[in-house]
Amino acid sequence: MSSALLPRVELASTPQAEAARRLVLTAAQAVYAGDIAFNVGNAMAAPDSDAMVVLLGDSVIGFYRLDYPTAHVPRRAPDRRAVTLRAFALDAAWQGRGLGLPTLAACCADLALRHPERPLLALHVHAANTIALQLYRRAGFVASGGMLPGGSGGPQHLMLRALGVGQWAP
Repeated sequence: MSSALLPRVELASTPQAEAARRLVLTAAQAVYAGDIAFNVGNAMAAPDSDAMVVLLGDSVIGFYRLDYPTAHVPRRAPDRRAVTLRAFALDAAWQGRGLGLPTLAACCADLALRHPERPLLALHVHAANTIALQLYRRAGFVASGGMLPGGSGGPQHLMLRALGVGQWAP
């Protein structure tokens, strides 16, 4: 993939947040990612969250949120060095084009640059979301063995990814 076609990520400006609220998700995707418009607004308002947009050129093609500082691993005290990735979604028109993996790489690079004191990225992925599970594994996430009972999407795996070599050990 040419670097001109690679997605980039950045903190959402107000106009970008409005564009992210209008992202279209498939019905199956909405079950797993949740209400994007809600997540955009909530992350923009929360002092411990970042609303992040995925850009291709100047177009907003995706969204995710990063939550700090109370990400935790079940049966452990909160790890304040961790960040939680939530509501990761690309607009339905941009899915299936090989953009998920470079978007996650851009997310991890951005976090390592902006928050070197936080060497761990955590997420929960629904067990039935096999496409997302495969993507997250390819992006370097590993299953922690933790499982949460799910909501409408079913049970969820806790997956972790170190953001720096040798900086975090489970």
